[in-house]
Amino acid sequence: MDKKTVLVTGGAGFIGSFLCEALLRDGNRVICIDNFSTGHVRNIEPMLRNPDFQFLRLDINEPFDLEAFPELEPFKVKFLGVQEIYHLAMPTVVKGYEQFKMQILLANSAGTRNVLDTAVKYKSRVLLASAATVYGSRAQDTDGIDETELGIVDHLNPRAALNEGKRFAETMFATYSDVYGLDAKIARIFRTYGPRMPLFHGHQIPDFVLNVLDGKNVVIMGDESTTTALVYVSDVVDGLLRLMRAEKGIGPVNLGSDVNLKIADVAKKIMALAESEVAIDYEPQLAHMIPLALPNLGKAREQLGWLPLVRLDDGLKKTIDYVRANKLLLTNGG
Repeated sequence: MDKKTVLVTGGAGFIGSFLCEALLRDGNRVICIDNFSTGHVRNIEPMLRNPDFQFLRLDINEPFDLEAFPELEPFKVKFLGVQEIYHLAMPTVVKGYEQFKMQILLANSAGTRNVLDTAVKYKSRVLLASAATVYGSRAQDTDGIDETELGIVDHLNPRAALNEGKRFAETMFATYSDVYGLDAKIARIFRTYGPRMPLFHGHQIPDFVLNVLDGKNVVIMGDESTTTALVYVSDVVDGLLRLMRAEKGIGPVNLGSDVNLKIADVAKKIMALAESEVAIDYEPQLAHMIPLALPNLGKAREQLGWLPLVRLDDGLKKTIDYVRANKLLLTNGG
């Protein structure tokens, strides 16, 4: 009774696995759900030996009943319930997006419904990992966009299953909160980087690192002026934990970096940290890629006491060390 039971969907993914680790460190029981569409067992392997961690390989797009899994009997879900749910499950890809299009669409609709119905059953606090793409394409100015901005999203474009899908998932969270009185939180997560990011999916930073370590040219989707903002994964996890603890009715909260960076400068920084200089090639951006807005972090700072703390150099160094140590596994599908 002294421990909370927390469900994390997409818990074997990039951000999800770090969140599971943090929840275990805080003394919780953790149920991790994933179907390994873009997550991987290696991300959670050290936790599988922890008696307070249980992994379920299932697809949240299909209805599920936690009480039907005998492996959860030690958690006594039927009697003690689930106190918190973090909904992160959704394939996150840039390249190969077409392959996951239906999974993304369903994760933002049917999957989100299944998660919310579970939250209603156990009267759980529930948090949605939404995305910066709900704001639409970045404006020309560099002022940070705050949570009151409505944004403009083309709901029929090739990437609408993600961009408009996240907007619909937010609507579902707000509606379930209104109808069932759920304590439903929404985190709008901006571009995040760090160890465990999947390679070859177009996220650029892990691919930059691998190419630099292999002495191959870095490929930037864009040109010399293309910019981004990067927040380290542990900062995002800290923000998610703080948001879950916040008072009910806080509304959506931006979690990201408001520092504008040229992607070419990030690539050069990776070269310097890895002590390997390679050439930079430029390719046209994919048709469905949109430049993300910079976040205004005032709400996160004032209501959560949150700001990103990990310096870019330190975060990139940890990412380089991870790719270097796991290069064979990462590139051979192990």
